[in-house]
Amino acid sequence: MNVIDTDLPGVRIIRPRRFIDHRGFFSETFNANAFAEAGLPTAFVQDNHSLSRPKGTVRGLHFQVAPFAQDKLVRVVRGSILDVAVDLRAGSPHFGRSVAVVISAEEWNQLFIPIGFAHGFCTLEDDTEVLYKVTNFYSPEHDRGILWNDPDLEINWPVAEQQAILSDKDRKLPRLKDVPACF
Repeated sequence: MNVIDTDLPGVRIIRPRRFIDHRGFFSETFNANAFAEAGLPTAFVQDNHSLSRPKGTVRGLHFQVAPFAQDKLVRVVRGSILDVAVDLRAGSPHFGRSVAVVISAEEWNQLFIPIGFAHGFCTLEDDTEVLYKVTNFYSPEHDRGILWNDPDLEINWPVAEQQAILSDKDRKLPRLKDVPACF
């Protein structure tokens, strides 16, 4: 497993090894010992799986607040996404900044997003499947979000606002400046 830092401290790209032969491949996508050695959490409690049929589907930007805040480990098993993490940690020199990474089944990379960050993605291909592990259970009462295309965030999304496919919930999320400090 190769762990690569991004421009935002704590957000890391994970590249699991793949052993390829004439039958296909084998890959260990999570190993608690390897994660612990890299200083990453190992106590994942829930696996989530999403399918987004059309290219240009946007999910996010989501996060949960204490006591149900979550670290996330995101991977794609079919298709590709632009995966985005936004720093929400009050007092952080990177507050409001984001990092965007293409995660794909072909590249076989993952993104680790720690507590204190909002997370979202846009599908780059039709029929994209995303799996992610979280370190705390989903709690509707602690679920929060910020508007995906908040101009203050300056995220370079790969889809125009008019073509983005979103849930009604995500269309109505507040801008970052209207969200109270959570972390």
